Amino acid sequence: MEIVRSHRQIAAEAAAGVGCGGGSGGLPTYRVAPQLEVRLEEFELFAIDRLRVLKGIADGLSRGKRPEEMEKLIKELWKAHMRHQDPTETLNKDIISHFVLRLVYCRTEELRKWFLSMETTLFRYRFRLESPESQRMLMSEFQLPYKALPHSEFEAVKDKLSQVARTIGQSAAVESVFFKVPFEEVPDLVASRRVFLSKGYAYVAMSQVVSLVVTQFRCNISKALVLTNRKWTATIKEQEKDRLTPIVEALSNAYFGPDYSQPKDAVEISLKDIDQLAKTSFPLCMRHMLEKLRENHHLKHGGRMQFGLFLKGAGLKLEDALAFWRAEFSQKVGSERFDKEYAYSIRHNYGKEGKRTDYTPYSCQKIISATPGVGDHHGCPYRHFGEDNLRAALNKMGISGHPLEEIMDKVKNRHYQLACTMTFEAEHGVSCDTGINHPNQYFSESQKVLKAKNQAVQSQGTT
Repeated sequence: MEIVRSHRQIAAEAAAGVGCGGGSGGLPTYRVAPQLEVRLEEFELFAIDRLRVLKGIADGLSRGKRPEEMEKLIKELWKAHMRHQDPTETLNKDIISHFVLRLVYCRTEELRKWFLSMETTLFRYRFRLESPESQRMLMSEFQLPYKALPHSEFEAVKDKLSQVARTIGQSAAVESVFFKVPFEEVPDLVASRRVFLSKGYAYVAMSQVVSLVVTQFRCNISKALVLTNRKWTATIKEQEKDRLTPIVEALSNAYFGPDYSQPKDAVEISLKDIDQLAKTSFPLCMRHMLEKLRENHHLKHGGRMQFGLFLKGAGLKLEDALAFWRAEFSQKVGSERFDKEYAYSIRHNYGKEGKRTDYTPYSCQKIISATPGVGDHHGCPYRHFGEDNLRAALNKMGISGHPLEEIMDKVKNRHYQLACTMTFEAEHGVSCDTGINHPNQYFSESQKVLKAKNQAVQSQGTT
């Protein structure tokens, strides 16, 4: 963002949809970064407020909230965090905060994927709140090449449209405005059988055009994130190393949360602690890999990365990590081969080799999106285990009966993080309102619960 114009000037243009990617009404499309003066304090504070909204959306999705619940949640989040004391500046705050976080989350594939998903969800629900007139104007702004279905063609397919409406629980009275679009443009509507399909085209009602607009919005933001990353790497990072770069890095860490995105701040654990901690505080994915490591005395690269970085985040120091992996691998490949082929990658993960990058543990989203191959043991058990194996693994954790069936129901509906959250709650007997979105969060929250229970027991013993 260049520093050339005042807030009030850009606000007036934004309201008219000029210059900074502003859409009709109060919904910007974020096509072009605004040219306005932004104080460093606002740069950070606006981004933090928007991040609270996006994190709230992520928590709502991880908890499996229904569409109507998500709509209510997003309204409340926006009202709580994105208003401005000067109403004329509210739109500016919206636009500025988006572009700041675009800069923050452009820097890795994992960050881009999370930001794209949350911003798309936010845009989807905000679009639904726009008036039909504003929705049409936004369609025009996105330059969607679709026109309303002519009356003659509408009458020819009206009965089919009515059948679709009835099957999805809508009134038999069919809407009068439809758009004929290639079916691949609305995959969500096709997947949920909410449109009539004919000869490769989907007939989309005016009330469903959000799917068309969101598809284009997502495509635009995805491309913009890649371009922003190139600019960040090529020029911005070095030019702003003393001013913006520290803020950007701090904001990206906020995605994971302070308790598990900063391994250097973790409580130190020792080798003798690992097996006991696995029984009490490791998430299912990490228990499974430890079990397979003990059984086979080896893990393939994906497993070593996922489990090794988890242990690092949990507080295992480099010296102990080397001793831990050497003790297991040397039983199969020998100590000499371990030192030649495997020790380097462990030191690399701790930022002691190569580019000296201090790698952070994998998030749930990254783990879920992985595709384990034959003989691999990484990934997410809730997604990658068969039903029988998952039931057996959960039984081994002491989870059965109604809690187990609820977890399996979430798995069947592909709510993997919610299933993990429910596992945590069933195992620890407490509620986890924020939801689980990181294995090291599971570990740190478990340690907090167990510590509190131990303190309560000790307190009772002294009374």
